[in-house]
Amino acid sequence: MPSAEEKLNWNSRNITDGDRRAPNRAMMRAVGFSDEDFRKPVIAIASGHSTITPCNAGIRPLEQSAEKGIFAAGGMAQVFGTITISDGISMGSEGMKFSLVSREVIADSIETVCRGQHMDALVAIGGCDKNMPGAMMAIARLNIPSIFVYGGTIYPGHYKDRDLNIVSVFESVGQYQAGRIDQNEFEQIEKHACPGTGSCGGMYTANTMSSAIEALGMSLPGSSTMGSPDQEKVDSAGESGKTVYELLKRNIRPSDIMTRNAFENAIAVVMAMGGSTNAVLHLLAIAHDMNVELTIDDFERIAKKVPHILDMKPSGKYLAVDLHRLGGVPRVMKMLLDAGLIHGDCLTCTGKTVAENLAQIPSGLPENQDLIYPLEKPMYKRGHLVILRGNLAPGGAVAKISGVAKPAISGPARIFDSEEQCMDAILSDEIAPGDIIVIRYEGPRGGPGMREMLSPTSALIGKGLGDSVGLITDGRFSGGTYGMVVGHVAPEAALGGPIALLREGEIITIDAEDNLLQIHITEAELEVRRKEWKERPPRYRRGVIAKYASLVGSAEFGAVTDDVFPE
Repeated sequence: MPSAEEKLNWNSRNITDGDRRAPNRAMMRAVGFSDEDFRKPVIAIASGHSTITPCNAGIRPLEQSAEKGIFAAGGMAQVFGTITISDGISMGSEGMKFSLVSREVIADSIETVCRGQHMDALVAIGGCDKNMPGAMMAIARLNIPSIFVYGGTIYPGHYKDRDLNIVSVFESVGQYQAGRIDQNEFEQIEKHACPGTGSCGGMYTANTMSSAIEALGMSLPGSSTMGSPDQEKVDSAGESGKTVYELLKRNIRPSDIMTRNAFENAIAVVMAMGGSTNAVLHLLAIAHDMNVELTIDDFERIAKKVPHILDMKPSGKYLAVDLHRLGGVPRVMKMLLDAGLIHGDCLTCTGKTVAENLAQIPSGLPENQDLIYPLEKPMYKRGHLVILRGNLAPGGAVAKISGVAKPAISGPARIFDSEEQCMDAILSDEIAPGDIIVIRYEGPRGGPGMREMLSPTSALIGKGLGDSVGLITDGRFSGGTYGMVVGHVAPEAALGGPIALLREGEIITIDAEDNLLQIHITEAELEVRRKEWKERPPRYRRGVIAKYASLVGSAEFGAVTDDVFPE
């Protein structure tokens, strides 16, 4: 592995390498390089700026600030763009199938540019849900000095003295259908929910992953809960540009930071904060690309010892900007560190350890607030994510129990082979209390793309069925989902998993206390059905989603697309 000095002299060698490198230098002169600049390290800025979604619409100033920080430190910044899909806009449509696909495209695109252009270091900037894991997967593969910059969170909208966010709109669909609000109220919620730039405001997937990345040590302390419109977000991006230059000088690489213990820290923070089920999928994928051994069962092990202490949406009251005012992720991490629940000796992107970063953070709870609970009197005694197994999910499934009135439910299966079929049934009042909805053939390969089921789960909440109806799927859930819901069921239906063998009306048990997802039929009957089951033809035969479906692995391993060759 090159030393720091060798890395810093890479471009210097170019200028003394005779005619062989002259065409390269000529091209670089056209974008502003001088003779002196060829002696500087080239630091990439992978920017997710886009006006497709408010999550990414505020990134351009961050990109420019990071660029200035790199130049000020002595590096040469080169900016390139990467893509985004707005989960909130594509939710409930065919477009949502491309959301998880975009994670892989983002990772592949950043890896492609940085390897193809021999970048010395990387600043990745992203906002919407898949920007972050996609960027982190690329960072892990590249293993060049890197830092992640979050685009920032949105502020709440307001209507009738009520704070609103995007999930308010999804839930209003069910409320309107149930006659609980009128047309005017419905329209006003939609018009006021999203007041400006930034990612969805609760502890949904974007803020969950920004917090997890900070806990991993790959973004600056305190940066993961900043508001998108705020000047401190711009300043933090500039500081990140300077910081990555220091990482390069010291040859501190992602493999030095993203260790097994660092992933355990990230999981602990996700559990304490009540983060999205998608954290399981994404952290497994990042660990895979970092060659760190991490399994779905590690989440359950850590959840049993780390309590859920933050009262945040979707099941709670508060948003990420509220947490930021109380000290953000560093305040939470200090509580966990003092209790021995995270590893303080992990190196971070600051060049300091977790414990050193937190040395000046006050211990104990902030005063006059009810967002952060004491560890000894938490909201829930264990982490809110539960890994379920049983004859319906031998490969595992993920449940989210925060805000759930009853942690166990049994009832008849109501089976749908697509999200749309299920949504029609909910809005037509065909679902009754006690039912267990099954949405299958929505997994990584079967969907393809493992769509999020925020529309049906929000409709259930809006209709007042959130506590009385269960839902299981081989698809995913938005970070905005709550209730008795179970996702990531593995093996998925498209692979002939038990979820494909279910029949209408058969009794299913979801038991979060005993980690059980069970269908009440015999193994012998399941075996008969396995032999009768036939694989369905692929839904897509061309384009990116067809390629994705042909490569993607199981959700229990992160739904990655590059694990096709045996070790």
